[in-house]
Amino acid sequence: MSITVKGTVERKEMGAGTWALVTDKGETYELKDAPSDLQKSGLKVKVEGEVRDDVMTFAMIGPVLEVKSFKKM
Repeated sequence: MSITVKGTVERKEMGAGTWALVTDKGETYELKDAPSDLQKSGLKVKVEGEVRDDVMTFAMIGPVLEVKSFKKM
């Protein structure tokens, strides 16, 4: 499922660590293979991507979002 969400990038220290997007509504998405330009805690962004129901992770902090594009806010 393709979605567009706005939020803040956060580093979650689960296991080896993972990058997450916490939306303005308080939802958390785990970012799959986040681009290096997106890997900055506190960065406000608008992300377009695909929710991947076929992917499981060790962190399991929320739905996995594969980033297609993003824009800094």
